[in-house]
Amino acid sequence: MNDSMHVDQAGLEDKWYLRFTYYHRFLHALIIISFLGLVLTGMPLKFNESAWAKGWANLLGGIQTAAYIHRFFALITFLYFFLHLAFALYYIVRVRKEPFFKWLLGPNSMMPWIKDVDDIIAHFRWFLGLGERPRFDRFTYWEKFDYMAVFWGVGIIGVSGLLLWFPVFFAKFMPGWVFNVAIILHSDEALLAAGFIFTIHFFNTHLRPEKFPLDFVIFTGRVTEKELRHERPLEYERLVENGELESISTTPPSRMTLIWARIVGFTAYGIGLIMIILIVYSAIQELH
Repeated sequence: MNDSMHVDQAGLEDKWYLRFTYYHRFLHALIIISFLGLVLTGMPLKFNESAWAKGWANLLGGIQTAAYIHRFFALITFLYFFLHLAFALYYIVRVRKEPFFKWLLGPNSMMPWIKDVDDIIAHFRWFLGLGERPRFDRFTYWEKFDYMAVFWGVGIIGVSGLLLWFPVFFAKFMPGWVFNVAIILHSDEALLAAGFIFTIHFFNTHLRPEKFPLDFVIFTGRVTEKELRHERPLEYERLVENGELESISTTPPSRMTLIWARIVGFTAYGIGLIMIILIVYSAIQELH
């Protein structure tokens, strides 16, 4: 059975449905820009003894200039984080149609719940050929993990980064050891985030056989009916049952949108692959 759901195999005759709005895609674009920018300007600071890091820092204008650019991308991180919080608050207060806790623990929420545990167990059984593939709803357990990871990542890296950015101010009411802890947390959490995004997130989202070499949905916001039925059968069946499927019907993505998606997606791939190689190389060097 061919399980490929790739957009290149879709045609104009296929039905297309909207999965992500312009606002969702705009915020994800900010995440891509800020994350790649922070990694490209942060890793030369972390591995400043490596030859490649020194060379890259010189290209950026020196370590001090790299630090200034790093803070610019940090501001973009704070921007998308607060824009998302504002959107979430607006959605909960003005758009939500269900009672709060029913929505919070329902299929349209990113909050992990019991079904996600069941899906993890069923998915690993499927990996081992011991059961059927789990039937996912609007958001899978790994998508919810990625979403939640942004909160603790931005929280730890953001707070520690502010301490290091404004040490004179925070030193007025914090002991010195706090800044030593902040350096360790900021550095190691950033390394963990880069390793996770450039390996696990890239594989789960783009490199698994169904989507290889690129999942276009976060760039186009659209999925075909075949993708929706195959990847989110519970969501598809609920939309059909409630008569809501046609309300999210949309047009196919334009050729220019797909070209732009390839440029952005494969550029991110390239940067991620190079950074992972350099991080592993530098880590091995430090061990010696």
